[in-house]
Amino acid sequence: MSIADTVKDDLTTAMKAGERERVQALRLVLSELQRTQKDGDGDEVAVLRRERKRRGDAAAAFRDGGRPELAQAEEAEAALIEGYLPVELSDEELGAIVDTAIAEAGAQSPRDMGAVMKAAMLRVAGRADGRRVSARVKEALGG
Repeated sequence: MSIADTVKDDLTTAMKAGERERVQALRLVLSELQRTQKDGDGDEVAVLRRERKRRGDAAAAFRDGGRPELAQAEEAEAALIEGYLPVELSDEELGAIVDTAIAEAGAQSPRDMGAVMKAAMLRVAGRADGRRVSARVKEALGG
């Protein structure tokens, strides 16, 4: 069952339960997932990560603008979206993946970061944010 199918089922359940905010958030997520499928991309995890990031950015903007009630709504949507994402890698798992990528690439210095990132991101497969992987690679390469 795809993530879009799961979201559809949850949307139906939320509609029957009369959960307006949840219905609205699920409709937006489902719309993005379906649009991506239609465009031929089909990377549902990437869509969910992008939508979660948008909600986080919006929440920060609302907090900076003195609108905490709107920030809370955006954070609630981000939490809902996060429930559909795969479990993040632990620091130990990420460290092992980075160490393997460094060994494969034969990396010696921070100049080899591109090759290491390429190998690491293939293994991470959407289970960790690119910034987190990059920080771990820099740390491991002494940069």
